[in-house]
Amino acid sequence: MRIALGVEYDGRPYCGWQSQYDVMTVQDVLQEAVGKIADASISVVAAGRTDAGVHALEQVVHFDTEAERPLSAWVRGVNSELPDSIAVRWAHVVSEEFHARFSAEGRSYRYFLINRSVRSAVQAGRAGWFHLPLDIAAMQQAAHCLLGEHDFSAFRAAECQAKSPIKRMNSVNIRKEGEMVVFDFSANAFLHHMVRNLVGCLVYVGKGKYPPAWLYEVLAGRERRKAAPTFMPDGLYLRRILYDAKWGLPQIHD
Repeated sequence: MRIALGVEYDGRPYCGWQSQYDVMTVQDVLQEAVGKIADASISVVAAGRTDAGVHALEQVVHFDTEAERPLSAWVRGVNSELPDSIAVRWAHVVSEEFHARFSAEGRSYRYFLINRSVRSAVQAGRAGWFHLPLDIAAMQQAAHCLLGEHDFSAFRAAECQAKSPIKRMNSVNIRKEGEMVVFDFSANAFLHHMVRNLVGCLVYVGKGKYPPAWLYEVLAGRERRKAAPTFMPDGLYLRRILYDAKWGLPQIHD
């Protein structure tokens, strides 16, 4: 039997999603909790990796098990074995053809950025921070060039393992909510550090270091060294994984 789970987590206590030697990761902790309910060793496969300090509003994973359990056991039962920083939001039985990563048709990320002169104590680790005023209209204008299919090499980490830097950006939305700037990115897939590198460049435009057209030049140049430094992970959230309706997965709206 194959089970899919929707998982939410605070990435601060972990060294990213993927299991690594001698460090604590989200995958390790989740696998152990699921294994206790299944009474067997379990391996979970995620829709995508997240880095150390990056959060998830809805990561999707799947695992195979011979254990017969009600869906509530894969939610409330697993949650009883998890720390407060990780929670299963839903569970759903899927066919063996479903794959959390390869069946995904799109992914979306959200970045929360506090824009005020002093840092926040309450939001520390949960949102990024920038101290100078930002021109939201200029950032929105710059972001328009990212839409469509492009080679995003300029925003790709050196250690990125993706086979191709060509991705299709479906939407980019930037809005101001009080002291918070919210960035929403939706694409068929993302490169390693791509969103944090994009946020860094958009902040450069917002603070007036470069005009909006500069972002197009960076994109077209395909050279990472010409873009802004990678922005802090604190405000980055894996927001949602998109699948065909045929899989019948629950729809959660944040």
